[in-house]
Amino acid sequence: MPTALITGASRGVGAQIARALAPTHDLLLGGRGSAELDALAMEFDGAVTLPVDLTDYEALETAVETIDSLDVLVHSAGVASSLEAVADTAVEEWRYVMDVNVIAAAELTRLLLPALRERNGHVVFLNSGAGMNVRARWTPYAASKFALRALADGIRNEEPTLRVTSVFPGRIDTDMQRDIVACEGGEYDPSKYLRPESVAAAVASAIAAPADAHPTEIVLRPRASRNT
Repeated sequence: MPTALITGASRGVGAQIARALAPTHDLLLGGRGSAELDALAMEFDGAVTLPVDLTDYEALETAVETIDSLDVLVHSAGVASSLEAVADTAVEEWRYVMDVNVIAAAELTRLLLPALRERNGHVVFLNSGAGMNVRARWTPYAASKFALRALADGIRNEEPTLRVTSVFPGRIDTDMQRDIVACEGGEYDPSKYLRPESVAAAVASAIAAPADAHPTEIVLRPRASRNT
């Protein structure tokens, strides 16, 4: 079977993408070493974990140096910002968000380009609605997602043998979303948000598209009511 490497696979959307791809792909599951990552790997025959901090660039290079062919790379790892106004956002926050959300994705892609070229592979970037629209107090996060979109567009133009897809979901029912809503001072209602499984299904559908089709961008928004 073709091989897929998924970052941020320990939980949330990354774990659901792994489950969506497991019937058709051998899995390499990236994430910081954890019981959750190990437990996910146990769900699938032959799945391999890559327990590495994506911003530890020496360790990252070591972790992927033996991968000489790769069909799919899914960038699902990411962090939210502290939801402060630009006037109140420290430079360390900017560096942290950009490092995790953009620079780590760029470096991992760079390291794996030879393996992806070998298989005419597919790179999927899990972006965000914030990568298309900036709201107050979301500027550092949105800036990282706009930059991630630019990264995807640039790779698509530079690597004509690869397919490169950006997925722009609205807000998703995850632990991260619960933390964000708490920070905003709101009451959490999971029915307002996309299911992780729904986002994973869209990613799997893009990957399964026939070879002559190049799904460049996918935009997902929650329905007004998930019960209709």
